Amino acid sequence: MPVRHKMHVKKGDTVQIIAGKDKGKVGDVLAAFPKSSQVIVAGVNIRTKHVKPRQEGESGQIVTEEAVIHSSNVMHYSEKEKVASRICHTFTDEGRKVRMLKKTGEVID
Repeated sequence: MPVRHKMHVKKGDTVQIIAGKDKGKVGDVLAAFPKSSQVIVAGVNIRTKHVKPRQEGESGQIVTEEAVIHSSNVMHYSEKEKVASRICHTFTDEGRKVRMLKKTGEVID
């Protein structure tokens, strides 16, 4: 049975890459995979794939797509302040639990 890891990022979050060849790039999380603790970030970790023609008369092509990156290599990013930050959980005035950036106090959810 695979282990499901608790991840600090969700689909749709804006993150900054903090390690690897794409360090410093900013993008949105397109997909999250909690079983392997990996995410796909738009415009980061681009891989090229050579695709053979499937039918006669069709030409082959080179397809570029985003590959997975480990969730520990990404950090939440504030568009307003242009800074990466960790998150904490806090409650709003209505009593709803939300995620908040520690450096800026910006509410994510």
